[in-house]
Amino acid sequence: MALDVDAIRAQIPALKSGSARFDAPGGTQTPQPVIDAVAEALAHPLANRGRTTEGERNADGIVTDARGALADLLGVDPRGVVFGRSATQLAYDLSRTLARTWQPGDEVVVTRLDHDSNIRPWVQAAEAAGATVRWADFDPATGELLPEHIEAVLSPRTRLVAVTAASNLIGTVPDVAAVARLAHGVGALLHVDAVHYASHAVVDLAALGADTLVCSPYKFLGPHLGVLAARPEFLETLRPDKLLPSSDAVPERFELGTLPYELLAGARAAVDFLAGLDPQARGSRRDRLAASFAALEAHEEALRERIERGLADLGGITVYSRAARRTPTLLFTVAGLSPAEVYGRLAERGVDAPAGSFYALEASRRLGLGDEGAVRVGLAPYTDANDVDRLLTALGTLIP
Repeated sequence: MALDVDAIRAQIPALKSGSARFDAPGGTQTPQPVIDAVAEALAHPLANRGRTTEGERNADGIVTDARGALADLLGVDPRGVVFGRSATQLAYDLSRTLARTWQPGDEVVVTRLDHDSNIRPWVQAAEAAGATVRWADFDPATGELLPEHIEAVLSPRTRLVAVTAASNLIGTVPDVAAVARLAHGVGALLHVDAVHYASHAVVDLAALGADTLVCSPYKFLGPHLGVLAARPEFLETLRPDKLLPSSDAVPERFELGTLPYELLAGARAAVDFLAGLDPQARGSRRDRLAASFAALEAHEEALRERIERGLADLGGITVYSRAARRTPTLLFTVAGLSPAEVYGRLAERGVDAPAGSFYALEASRRLGLGDEGAVRVGLAPYTDANDVDRLLTALGTLIP
């Protein structure tokens, strides 16, 4: 079915500010049901998890519900869902844990397409272990990261491959399943950054072939925290640093300190909100998520094409998002203006389209944009045709 964008927008208080928001890749605005879930959790007794007092039971129920919701979103067993402060923090924790088994001569593969949170933790862990870092390049002319780019740097000494499921900078969606087959073929693990991807498509850990995967609920209408997903059987093989009295069960052994219960309640509500984007969908929450994301993809694809046509008509704009398969994320420059100038002038006209490298520093440099980057436009479930028209009209005033 077609997405009812008006109904979605009506549930997002921040949109009352009036700006046309294209900054979703950096974090989405929050629906009222998510805000209510956070407040509801804080309005009732909370304590450390347990089953004796009301506060303990509330906390335990929130964690259980949140694991179930994120498991449905990511296609994993709830026992394989780990919560942390951010995807970056979880990547650092995981890299340090895995690197304990690495030795000089071992190799780790990272790509120049990735966000730095899926590069630097692995580079630094490899350096600490004396392992070698191998870089997989992407084609700057097309924006494509192909399986053969990964294959070219694999060897029998490869211990881990880290790759994005979708570039937060230019939207490229690599064939992760093909990369997984190559990585596993040489006995390596595959870690996938799905932070950007999970905002636009149904994630399935097994279908991707990932051993571990991270995402961030605040990129898909939820609160600020990070999620790591893996098969519970794999997590059982890892021994992270932890406090002596804290639980050694999986996934709790990976979660440091007391969890932010109110944020977990908000994350569960965000998944439920996403599952309701198609109000006619039936079946399990996973089934409803699949139907809702199908409607979302169709909506965002139509708007992306509308923006691309408009940018082409304006002239004087160079678009760097060129891959055959990509998210509704466009990176571009305007002739004669710095990205920061474009960002500022659009903001003056009520259009929020940030500029920068957005922590995808290696990709920005490979595209010839240096550390300055370019202007990025990203879509969300609440983006509508009026927003797109406002963007194109505002850009038109900047073109000589």
